[in-house]
Amino acid sequence: MIEKVNRAKEILNQVIIGQEKVVHLIFVSLLAKGHILLESTPGSGKTKLAKSFSKISNVDFKRVQFTPDVLPSDITGIQFFNPKSQSFEMRIGPIQTNVLLVDEINRATPRTQSSLLEVMEEQQTTIEGETIHINSPFLVIATQNPIESNQGTFPLPEAQLDRFLMKIPLQYPTADQEKSILSTNQLNDPIANIQPLLQAEEIIKMQREIMHVEVSDVVKDYLLEIIQETRTHPDSILGASTRGALAFMRAAQAHAYLQARNFVNPQDIKELAPYILSHRMMLTLEGSIKKSSQDVLYEILGQVNVPVELESH
Repeated sequence: MIEKVNRAKEILNQVIIGQEKVVHLIFVSLLAKGHILLESTPGSGKTKLAKSFSKISNVDFKRVQFTPDVLPSDITGIQFFNPKSQSFEMRIGPIQTNVLLVDEINRATPRTQSSLLEVMEEQQTTIEGETIHINSPFLVIATQNPIESNQGTFPLPEAQLDRFLMKIPLQYPTADQEKSILSTNQLNDPIANIQPLLQAEEIIKMQREIMHVEVSDVVKDYLLEIIQETRTHPDSILGASTRGALAFMRAAQAHAYLQARNFVNPQDIKELAPYILSHRMMLTLEGSIKKSSQDVLYEILGQVNVPVELESH
């Protein structure tokens, strides 16, 4: 199945040019049962990426555009009275899908943002006291613009950010990559040519298999030392949670699995840390003037000793 995933990544990299790392991280997140927050400017291919990923994975895809007037019931669903049948009926919202693209998540009110908390954590939602279970696999890909003005936007609270396994910045493509994008899209829509390659059952099986990837005590200690430093660094007032530590370990297992390894090495931890931990840190006022949370994280990674003897396990 890893060969299938590698082939899927190759195809997606031909459609979404210049975002090889992002494509890999989405598969890591999917197998680790995590969710992704993409940070990029409008028109950088976020919707195209999510649609392409869903199509090649052969799973359901839905997209929600968040605006200040979107209500929680627009996302989760509602129980309504049907005058024809003279009974209450359940209408489940767009969360009943496999891949949910939440566009511009920071444009919705905190109340609407919080409607995603339960479904992202427990893969279920509650409507009028009734629990609705969401199908597997389930992946939320949310987007936000890093340079938007504060007017009309609502920054995600720490509890919401902690539900995202990764926060991934989408970079502009190089000039050559952008020329390839123009050529690829000149004649037709490249998404139309994508053929499904994976199945939901295969994804669920891989999600189970990553749990058997070995994480030695030495690697766990290395991971936990980094977590501790996010909490005790002089510029930090909030570090990664225990939920974050568990998610980090699962992501490292998925990362190793996709490289056909049955063990996690320190390099897996070091490679994934910026995407998994930077959005889980809150800096002091003084620290935030001088640095970003990612800068502080790279400082931490430079200070914590890597257990090099395990790198060639």
